[in-house]
Amino acid sequence: MVCHDPPPAALQSSLTVGEVLRLGLPTYARTHRLPAHHWKALNAMQVCRTALLGAHQYACARCGCAHVVAHGCGNRHCPSCQGSNSQRWLRAQQSVLLPITYFHEVFTLPHQLNPLIQQNEAAVYNLLFDTVAETLLTFGRNNLGAQLGVTSVLHTWSQTLVGHYHLHCIVTGGGPALAGSRWIHSRSHYLFPVRALSQVFRAKFCEGLQALYGAGKLQFHGRLRPWAAAAKFQQLVREATRKRWVVYSKRPFAGPEQVLAYLSRYTHRVGISNRRLRGVDRQAGAVTFDYKDYADGARHKSMTLPLDEFIRRLRLHLLPPRFVKIRHYGLLANRGRQERLRQARPLLGVWEAPLPPAPVRALLKCPHCGWAALVLVRVLPPLRRPPPLVIDTS
Repeated sequence: MVCHDPPPAALQSSLTVGEVLRLGLPTYARTHRLPAHHWKALNAMQVCRTALLGAHQYACARCGCAHVVAHGCGNRHCPSCQGSNSQRWLRAQQSVLLPITYFHEVFTLPHQLNPLIQQNEAAVYNLLFDTVAETLLTFGRNNLGAQLGVTSVLHTWSQTLVGHYHLHCIVTGGGPALAGSRWIHSRSHYLFPVRALSQVFRAKFCEGLQALYGAGKLQFHGRLRPWAAAAKFQQLVREATRKRWVVYSKRPFAGPEQVLAYLSRYTHRVGISNRRLRGVDRQAGAVTFDYKDYADGARHKSMTLPLDEFIRRLRLHLLPPRFVKIRHYGLLANRGRQERLRQARPLLGVWEAPLPPAPVRALLKCPHCGWAALVLVRVLPPLRRPPPLVIDTS
């Protein structure tokens, strides 16, 4: 008896984004011309966990049932593949945690800028990272006289897959003094006033946006073409700055372990997970998914979209090629990080860096009998080389 199952280490939803794409992409491909990196990601996700990529065949040592587990695509936008990627990244981060309080700050761009962002993703995303980091590090220097450590993660989506551009930041509760060999701790209950953070963040971002415009590094195509005129662009900036920009400070983490638990959930999250999908109406060409309505007390609701609209919204959150969505600054900046941490630990009474735990091989449970008794029998090669959905991506 052979059963085709999802990976036994982590059961998936019965419906996946890959299945939705397999249903909707053939029609979508005939009516849309997209960048090559969009097609690459969409093609990878649609063949994920199919026989096209090969599989592992297991046998249960207890009941004798055989199980075939299809391979994943490994694409960073694929919800079926991010669990393993997240765990590998997480193990590497455990060695840089310090026994201090960490804070969670969220910086959000106003929705008036969404059309501009969607035509200038790399430029605006980089500006967002730079201005948020500069804002936090400046407050650390001026308010505490210390060098903070910041880890920032870009999220681009709302619960309904429309554009909602924001950074989640994990910030050290203090840092090494700028002058002198001591550690300066922040307050225990909050880091900095959010209203002041918001004002400085808005000013720095708008200054950077004006610099990009002045240097001709912003694009204006289609319906955005009128914004290329200086008067229209300045009007856009004024409209975006009429209200206070949202900076949200969550309560501090209980400890380094809670930071790791948070990072494991958020760092490799994508726009929508498989478990949020509720069903596909093949005849109507529509997909239904679950979302939280935060304007209504975070109640769970369902939304149904035509397949082409679902794919369009999914595409909004495909990152530019080679774009880095997790970045470190200050005390945790990549260059020289280990040396800075080696100097900082004694200031906290710690002399040894925590060793990252060795990866633990999960015991694979048999979906038939439930016992952790699956044994790898063989690796099945791909049935054939998966062809691209669209040859001409020009």
